[in-house]
Amino acid sequence: MRLLIDECVDPRVRLLFGDHKVSNVHEQGWDTLGDGPLLAAAQKDFDVLLTIDGGLEFQQNLAKFQLGVVVVHAPKNQLSYYLVIQHEMLAAVERASPGKVIHVRTPPI
Repeated sequence: MRLLIDECVDPRVRLLFGDHKVSNVHEQGWDTLGDGPLLAAAQKDFDVLLTIDGGLEFQQNLAKFQLGVVVVHAPKNQLSYYLVIQHEMLAAVERASPGKVIHVRTPPI
């Protein structure tokens, strides 16, 4: 699976995805792209976008992109919060499909 991590996500999250090909928006040089152009560029080289932008699916017509989206809902953008839901994120990335959104939430405290 080819995974792109959005610029709003702690870049250390890449360590949680083992054998998947993982890159982030900064490494691709796409920091300045808005959401639509980013999705258009990403669909050429990636299967899934991992983001914390919960509004993305309401601001973009994701059905027109050949890219799945996983939205992570964590209380803070720190690696420790992602570690708690590592298995759920990995499962979501593996079952993501083009034009669809999967939400992963940290369990309530």
